[in-house]
Amino acid sequence: MNKIVSHERLNRDVVRMELENPPIAAKRRAGQFVVIRIDETGERIPLTLVDSDPGRGTITLVVQAVGATTRQLFQMSAGDSLLDVAGPLGHPAPIENYGTVIAVAGGVGAAEALPVIRALREAGNTVITIVGARSGELLILTEELRGASDELHICTDDGSLGKPGQVTSLLNWMINDGRIPDLVYAIGPVPMMRAVAEQTRPYGIRTLVSLNPLMVDGTGMCGCCRVTVGDQVRFACVDGPDFDAHQVDFDELVSRQRAYLTQEAEARKRAGDAR
Repeated sequence: MNKIVSHERLNRDVVRMELENPPIAAKRRAGQFVVIRIDETGERIPLTLVDSDPGRGTITLVVQAVGATTRQLFQMSAGDSLLDVAGPLGHPAPIENYGTVIAVAGGVGAAEALPVIRALREAGNTVITIVGARSGELLILTEELRGASDELHICTDDGSLGKPGQVTSLLNWMINDGRIPDLVYAIGPVPMMRAVAEQTRPYGIRTLVSLNPLMVDGTGMCGCCRVTVGDQVRFACVDGPDFDAHQVDFDELVSRQRAYLTQEAEARKRAGDAR
C-alpha cells in the first residue's frame, strides 16, 4: 500500500501523484486531506486529496516542491512507496446547492479547489472559477477546471496567459459589474484569501476559505494548526479546513505561518547536502 502508481510533472515545481490506498480512496470526500510521511525519519505534512478512484483503489495528490519533504516527493518516481498516509482527515467541504458560486484559486490552490468545484457543480450550483498564477507556465489543471466549471477565467500577474492581473482584481470587477454570487470559495496563498475576504465583506457575500496553517499530527492533539475564527480557537485539522473568511484572524495566521522559517531553511539545506 502507498505505492506510487504514477508521477507526472505539471510544471517546473509541481507534480501530480497517484498512490495505491484503497481504504482512503473508498472514503475520501471533496475538501479532505491526508498527512503523509515518506520514511521513518521524515516529517509529517498535510496534502489535499485532489481525486480518488475507489474502483482502482487509488488517491491523487498534487505536490509543490517548496520545503525539504515536498522536494523529496517531487523527485520520487512511479514504483516508489511512502511509509505512512493517514486519512481522510478534516471535514469535507460544505457542499449544497447555494445557487451561483465563484471559486477563486491561486497557484497550486487550483488543485485543491478542483474537487470542491466538481462537487459544487454536481450539487446543482452554477460555478464560475477564477484561477491565477504569476505566469502562464505556472498554471496547472486548467483543462480539468474548465470541464468542472460553467465558466473559467484565467489571470496571470505578467499577462502571459488570460487576463493580466491577479485573481482578486477579476473578482472585484465581477462584483462591481453586478455579478453577485451566493457564495465565494477561495483557496490559495494566505494574502490572496485575505484579500478575497475583504472584497466580499462589504457586500455580505458568504465567503469560505480553506486554511493551510502549519500542521503536524492531523488529529488536533499537537495544537500546531490552531487558528482564531470568530474570537474562538479552532484547529484546522479537525474543525476545518474550511472556515468563514469574515471571521478568520488573518494577522495571527500570517504570523504562525512564519514561525518555523529558520527550521525550514535548515531542513532544505540538509536535504541538499544529503543529495
